[in-house]
Amino acid sequence: MKIPTHVAIIMDGNGRWAQQRGLPRLLGHREGANSIRACVEACQQAGVQYLTLYAFSLENWKRPMTEVTGLMGLLESFLRERTDEMLRKGIRLRAIGRLQDLPASCYQLLRDSMASTAQNQAFTLILALSYGSRAEIVDAVQSIARDVKAGKIQIDQINDQVIGDHLYTSDIPDPDLLIRTSGEMRLSNFLLWQSSYTEIYVTPKLWPDFRTTDLHKALEDYSNRHRRYGGVAE
Repeated sequence: MKIPTHVAIIMDGNGRWAQQRGLPRLLGHREGANSIRACVEACQQAGVQYLTLYAFSLENWKRPMTEVTGLMGLLESFLRERTDEMLRKGIRLRAIGRLQDLPASCYQLLRDSMASTAQNQAFTLILALSYGSRAEIVDAVQSIARDVKAGKIQIDQINDQVIGDHLYTSDIPDPDLLIRTSGEMRLSNFLLWQSSYTEIYVTPKLWPDFRTTDLHKALEDYSNRHRRYGGVAE
């Protein structure tokens, strides 16, 4: 079976999962953390090398403060409880986004976990935190403009490669497969530049219900796709 090098997931449906059960939304997010662990293990076993999870968007800061605080608490718990496990399993942790927006304690834990796992090479887990793709592109344009002003690059040298080199994901391959749970048919400002030729798989499953068998279905579907990159099918 053809296995994608990089899988990206929009983890949607935690709130709806909780509401359907008459539970607080935060319990949906907590249950969703179990899906994260299952997908990391399944991706690693299948031979996927990179997994990017849309964990917290720039827009999510607009949610009620109680929910935002709870989400930050879940992130801190994940970092405290899983860093040693990632070290044992050879998992390197990365994060993309405007990370400086995170609470100071959370940001420090994240930096410590990334530093601890930086030499791991078996698998890379990337968390998109305080992330928005348009903001990423704006940050890249501003960085390129500073380089032009400093004489490091000429305007006519700016191309796709230069822009890619200034994105948060400059050293990460573009995703081959993007999975979205909960049946929604949109990218929600996630990896817009990087997903130009990404295969998209949408499942009606809510994220807390998404487990290993669901990931395997997505990988099987991907293996049957013919990626032409604008060319003609053979």
